Amino acid sequence: MHPKYQEVIKLRKRGKSYREIARIAGVSKNSVSRWCKNLKLPLFAQKILERKNKAVLPKLIAANKRKHQIVQAENKEIRENAADQIHSLSKYELLLIGTALYWGEGWKRENPGKYHGICFVNSDPNMIKLFLHFLRKVIQIPEEKLGVNIRVHPNIDTTTAINFWSKVTKIPKEKFHITTQISRASQRKRPKNSLPYGTLKLYIHSRQKFQQIKGWIDGLICQSDLK
Repeated sequence: MHPKYQEVIKLRKRGKSYREIARIAGVSKNSVSRWCKNLKLPLFAQKILERKNKAVLPKLIAANKRKHQIVQAENKEIRENAADQIHSLSKYELLLIGTALYWGEGWKRENPGKYHGICFVNSDPNMIKLFLHFLRKVIQIPEEKLGVNIRVHPNIDTTTAINFWSKVTKIPKEKFHITTQISRASQRKRPKNSLPYGTLKLYIHSRQKFQQIKGWIDGLICQSDLK
């Protein structure tokens, strides 16, 4: 038995907190916690500890709030500094970014005997903007060749969704179609407002441009072998 064990037990039964016991007995707080874990305290000791806990609670809340504010401020500074590291994108850099986006989010599988074009689906408006910038500036897709569909839940107002995505993409509202409404069974699997404007599908009927992006992806794969 540890020479301080009995002293720790006595202090706890007098209503001392783990922190107080560790300081008085000169042992670690972890040891105090382990020794007193299953200790039954007399009623007066329980009441003493309850009063102490109530007294310290506002301080703990205030300390946690200050810590949260410090962390939030640090996070903000880190993100702002990181954002400043991104300069204006060259056409080549935009090619790499657009290719990587399509590699992650675009339709790539080919079925024998079937025609394939570019198809990119996402619900993040900023990602859609960046990919459209790639289509317009790098691949140089004419505006009239851009196709847009919106997939929505039954609870989403289609007019609101079209207005939103038209503003994001700068594509006229009359070009948008609501092609799929997700079933109510699927809707119950996610929060009601998780996709307030639905999911946007960008498509271009061009086998050649599709193969061009596939080739750029192949190029990235080759570069991944660099040491």
